[in-house]
Amino acid sequence: MLAIVLGIALRAVMPLPERCRPGLAFSSRTLLQAAIVLSGLALSIGAVIRTGLGTLPVTLGSVAVALLLAPLVGRALGLRGAVRSLIGVGTAICGASAIAAVASVIEPEETEIALAIATVFFYNIAAVLVFPPIGHALQMTQAQFGLWAGSAINDTSSVVAAGYVYGQQAGAYATIVKLTRATLILPIVAGIVALRARSGAAKEIPWRHIVPWFILWFLVAALASGAGIVRASWHGAIGVLATFLIATALAAIGVNTELRRLLRAGPRPLALGFFLWVAVALSSLAIQRVTGL
Repeated sequence: MLAIVLGIALRAVMPLPERCRPGLAFSSRTLLQAAIVLSGLALSIGAVIRTGLGTLPVTLGSVAVALLLAPLVGRALGLRGAVRSLIGVGTAICGASAIAAVASVIEPEETEIALAIATVFFYNIAAVLVFPPIGHALQMTQAQFGLWAGSAINDTSSVVAAGYVYGQQAGAYATIVKLTRATLILPIVAGIVALRARSGAAKEIPWRHIVPWFILWFLVAALASGAGIVRASWHGAIGVLATFLIATALAAIGVNTELRRLLRAGPRPLALGFFLWVAVALSSLAIQRVTGL
């Protein structure tokens, strides 16, 4: 959390040199994915599958809330269809990655994509700061907070950050829940393609770019750990390296964040993002309570 806050503060007081952009892009995406794959080496594939399947009711419920409310609330706020859909799927699934995947299907304007990403990212940053204190105030266990963060925070980077701020177990739990949630982008994109095909507006979809391949590598890492290929004595070093990579990625995300640009998203997109953010967070807690998770 300190890394991302310092990154944002650094960007606020100085411009970003153009030569730094490729390295920051690599750090904020590739290093974060590498850290997630590394964290799989300290988990067993059995635990990953049990956690993913066991928490599916909460994951599906929170995703459904965002997808159902986005068009209704967006229409009430006077937002265009594309912006409503992009903010809805970004909140429901995995932030900018989900927005980019759906944008490749519905082909919105570049300004609409930028508006949706800025809106969702604003609440990603807020979640890293406010979720851990709320979790402590509610006296949530590591597993309870991990499930809440993994099912209610938008972007993978913010889920990982908030989870590991709360605790090592919460971070691992949140990562598994989040990766389970991220795979839902595939049926959602397929559903959008099917609906557009009925109206004659379908197009060829670049599945190779939409599939979150790093999740498969995470499962391979967990499989290697469960098979005993990765020794338990290595877990400490793996954890340190993964934490370092996560902190580096979050620092890069912070440096890439322009607060003024986020605030320029406008009141209506931010209002939709806030409503969905709160609705998903509360529905996740409510489903946990009802299901006994």
